[in-house]
This record gives sequence, structure tokens and C-alpha cells, in this order.
Amino acid sequence: MKLYYSGHRYAFACEESLLVLFPEERPEYPETPSKENAAYLSIREGEKWATAVVRLYRDGGRYTGEARVETRLLTDGAERDRLLQRLLRLSFYRAARRYTGKDLPWGALTGVRPGKIALRYLESGLGRDGAAAAMSRDFFVSPERAALCVRAAERSLAAKRSLDPRDVCLYVGIPFCPTRCAYCSFVSVGVEKTGKLIEPYLEALLREISATGETVRRLGLRPAALYIGGGTPTTLSPAQLEKLMAALRESFDLSALREYTVEAGRPDTVTAEKLRVLRENGCGRVSVNPQTMSDAVLSAIGRRHTAEETLRAYEEARNAGFESVNMDLIAGLPTDTREGFRDTLEKVLALGPENVTVHTLSLKKGTKITLEGTEIPGEETVSGMLEDAAAALEGAGYGPYYLYRQKYISGGFENVGWCRPGTESLYNICIMEELCTILAMGAGGSTKLINPLRGYIERITEKKYPREFIGTLEEAILRRRDVEEFYAREHFLDPEGPENTEERP
Repeated sequence: MKLYYSGHRYAFACEESLLVLFPEERPEYPETPSKENAAYLSIREGEKWATAVVRLYRDGGRYTGEARVETRLLTDGAERDRLLQRLLRLSFYRAARRYTGKDLPWGALTGVRPGKIALRYLESGLGRDGAAAAMSRDFFVSPERAALCVRAAERSLAAKRSLDPRDVCLYVGIPFCPTRCAYCSFVSVGVEKTGKLIEPYLEALLREISATGETVRRLGLRPAALYIGGGTPTTLSPAQLEKLMAALRESFDLSALREYTVEAGRPDTVTAEKLRVLRENGCGRVSVNPQTMSDAVLSAIGRRHTAEETLRAYEEARNAGFESVNMDLIAGLPTDTREGFRDTLEKVLALGPENVTVHTLSLKKGTKITLEGTEIPGEETVSGMLEDAAAALEGAGYGPYYLYRQKYISGGFENVGWCRPGTESLYNICIMEELCTILAMGAGGSTKLINPLRGYIERITEKKYPREFIGTLEEAILRRRDVEEFYAREHFLDPEGPENTEERP
């Protein structure tokens, strides 16, 4: 679609809306005006009102959307940008709704973290019903999605109130898998081709862990949650897992740790010996991720294991003493059906895991599904799968505790973490709602330095792939200084610091 801007510089917000409202389109920027498959997005600021107007030209018709806010509310730069971008998204949504005649489940919201908006409403004093009504009123979110989001945000609010300014979460990335799944866009490489990199990668990772531990000690930070993800960490051998976890124990004071998770995501990498090593080294929570309990669907997505192996891995996790197990499912996989997904739900719930994460298939660039144009279930089928999941999980006593969205997600839906009462994953809440600093180590990791008192975030990204990470290790270690500089500049660890006089956002 051709995009034309006037009176603003918010191209990214407009492109985000385009991808949500018209996922088959990509932005174009022609030099000459056109009224063929085009959108004109403008902002005008007057003495009393700032108004965004979108004129959408499509299939020979013109469709207009408008939104406005009082000019006096455009205070500092960040608040001004937030409100004006919100106006553009709302006006684009209204224009698109007039064209299509239908609403989207998440309305005008385009961001990854709708829970942040729900959390803001809750902190303003609105209760569950009031916050949900505000999301529907302000952003056209469906009542069902608004209620789901607010319920998850209530768990976020409880987690936020439990955190101390010194608390941080630790992430360790193991970017290796047995094979690459057809839907995967994560930074991971199959060990069939790169197995020789595991040992040098691990040695480099241990050096970064040691350097990060020194930084944490100097700053007086306190690890609250530790998450080893990937990739598939259990691709490592028992001895390699032992070595990694011993290094973490030696480098960090884990005495205040509230949660220790390792992704044992691929059942074909799980053994009783590896689970024993994880448990003996302090891990209390594992993910055993089937994605589906259909062997036919597993074959279609390139997973070299069966549903029976998932059952075996789950049983071994329980036998090893794990009291908290997560299982991931994906709605919308190739060859799957609503009936097939319902069968998967029944089999997983019969096991009784503490957490069940229901993802919606995301059609990311570079995945095998996208590159090969693999046929996938339609929007109506995926919607039915998610409805069935919510009903089944609610009926089994689970509730939503974190929620996020992705670009190119099938049907514009969402990913939801469900849990039994009292079994929420603190790490998942913190990383999705950006409640505290996340210190990442390893290839593909992204450190988020967060001042929770004013919601300010800085990012430090690692090199994506193992070979790059190994080759630039010294640079990564030097960037630990950025962490110390952030805390020195932000002051919020100091009770006398200026930030502590501000209200939370």
C-alpha cells in the first residue's frame, strides 16, 4: 500500500498499523500522489486540539478515520509521541473498519505488549471490569480479549509489587537445536551441521557469565529469576549442562533466586540423566514443549520426535522431582485441525502441567513455512482453536498470567501463558512486561536495562549466531561496562537518588 505522511514523523507506527490491518500489504513510498491502494496519514495541531486524519483509498472508494486529543496534554517529548502515535493508529483503524466492515480482536492495538496498557489502567485505580471496559472504549479491543488481557495484567501487577529495585533476571542463551522446526525464526542452529561449535561456544559463554557475575556483584544486584533458553539447552550433554550450571552458581549469588527455569523443549533431547543434572544444580522448573500431540503434525513441522516421546519426557521430569513443568502448544500449525488441536489440549491437560503456554503460529520471514508457502489453517479455524484452548484451560483451573503478540501472527491473535494458581513464571512476566532489568548472556540475547521507577529502557544486543559470538567475545565483555554506567546514571538503587521521588508510570 502507498503511504503518504503529513505533519508528523511516525512512519513506524503507521507501518505497524498497516501490517496489522492489511497483513498482505507492504508499505510503499512513491514520489507522486495516488488514489489507488493508498493511505494519507496526517496530523494537525491547533490551539485546542491535535487531530489525526487518515484517508484510505481502496477498491475505488475513499474511507476516512479521525481521532483527536487536547493539545494541552501533549506535554514532554515522550508523552507527546505516545499520544500522537495513538491518534494515528486509532484513525487508521477507523478508516480500515469503514472499508472492511469488521473489527479485529485487538482493535487498534499494534504493539507486542497490550498488557502494559491494562497494567496502566489497573494502577490508575480502575478495577478488572473498569480496565477491560477502558481497553474496549479507547482501542476497540474486543470484550473477550480485553478481559483476558486485564486478568493477565493483574498477575503482572502482583509481580511488580513483589520486586525490589535491586532485583534482576538472568537469561542464558543456548542457540543449538537437534533440527530447525519449520515455523522457527529464533536464533538457533541445527547440531547436525554445527555440533563442533558447541564446546568453543560454551567456553566463550562461561567467560561472559563470569564477567556478568562480577558486574552484578559490584552493583549489589540480586538475581530473582534465571532462565536458560535457546534454541534447546538440553541439546547439551549432561557434562556440558553440569559445567554451565556450575559456572552460574559460582558467578552469581543465587541465594535469593525465586525461580530457575531450563527449556527442555524438544522431547528428543531429554534424558533422565540430563534431568537429574538440572535438578541437582538448582533448576526447579522445566519446559517440555510438544507444540502438538499429533504425530502427523509433528512430521509436517520437521520435529523428529513423536507424541509418545513427549509423554516419556514429561514422566521423566516428574520422576526427577520437578514440581513445576511448562508445556508449549501452537495453534495454527500446518495440517492441524480444530479437532486435532482439541485432542492435543485434552492429552496435555490430562498430564496436569503447572503451566501451559498457547502460542498462535507466527509467519515470520525466513521460516520454512513462509519460504515454501506451506498451507496453514485459516483465521476462522485458528480462532476456534484459541476459543477451545481458553475454555479447556479455564475449565481445568488455569488462568492467564502473561500475554503478548507478535508481528505476522496468524489472524492477528496472541500468545497466552496459562498457569495453575500460584505457579506463575516470574521470568516470563518480567520479560514481557519489562518490570526489571534482564541481563542476557550468550548468542542472540538482548539485555534490557530498566529503571522501573520511570519505565526507562536501554538495550544491549548480543551477536546473533554462535560463530559471531565467539569471535566478538571481548567486545561483549567490555559492554558489561554499559550496565554499570546505566545504574550510575539512573540512581534508582540509591535511596537518596532523585528518581525515587517520582511516581511510578
